Amino acid sequence: MYIESHIINNIQIAEITSEEILIEKEEDGLDLLGNLYYQGFDRIIVYEKNIAPAFFDLKNGMAGEILQKFSNYRVRLAIVGDFSAYTGKSITDFMYESNQGKQVNFLKSLEEALGKLAID
Repeated sequence: MYIESHIINNIQIAEITSEEILIEKEEDGLDLLGNLYYQGFDRIIVYEKNIAPAFFDLKNGMAGEILQKFSNYRVRLAIVGDFSAYTGKSITDFMYESNQGKQVNFLKSLEEALGKLAID
């Protein structure tokens, strides 16, 4: 796992890159949150390819548990990737609704994510 720090508008944003799945279960998401929060990041970019497909199956509750922790700590999260494989109504509605706010966003590019997270 590699953490690249971007500073835009005096806001520090962590971009997480890896060749491996980083979030396979709830604990992985919480560990990532804790690690980055401890390092002073409150805005994080993670790539969809680094998250297990189970995260996007809302029935198992994994996404809800992880994202609730991000919300509790007021850490904003952008998940970047190609979400075209996730066609179920629940997940597409969830991503749409998330994108209406600031807390969690599902975006197509790093540039979009940086732009979204660089705004208070």
